Amino acid sequence: MSGLPPRFITPDGFARLRAEYQQLFGEERPKLVETISWAAGNGDRSENGDYIYGRKRLREIDRRIGYLSRIMKAAKVVNPAEQPDKDVVRFGATVELADEFDARRVVTIVGDDETDASAGRIGWSAPLTRALVGARVGDERVVRLPAGEKWYEVVGISYPG
Repeated sequence: MSGLPPRFITPDGFARLRAEYQQLFGEERPKLVETISWAAGNGDRSENGDYIYGRKRLREIDRRIGYLSRIMKAAKVVNPAEQPDKDVVRFGATVELADEFDARRVVTIVGDDETDASAGRIGWSAPLTRALVGARVGDERVVRLPAGEKWYEVVGISYPG
């Protein structure tokens, strides 16, 4: 294994990364290589838009494929449904929080490579996650954010399955 620390990821998150990798490597890249070869055969490459754009796009795809490959090699797939203690906030937990004004918020703790704040999926290394890990229902936690401290009470914890 490489010298990278493990990157926790859910089975769904890993499947999405693998699907993107396969789509880029198995479909988009071969079509692009074919287009570049065709464009290269059309003569002067310095003014050939298909050739120039194709080479640029190929570099972008190759960078993304390399990134996805490194992420998947370092990934440690953790199935949240198999967490042994479902009364404690751990990786994969969906947590309902109440702030000091009793405003409710629901977040799911996922791998850093599958975060989506608009969908309530927060990364494993986020400040809120670090504050919540190990908490039980009824526990209060203070999160230190750049804008200052924010207080939350854990109202509910659930895991899939």
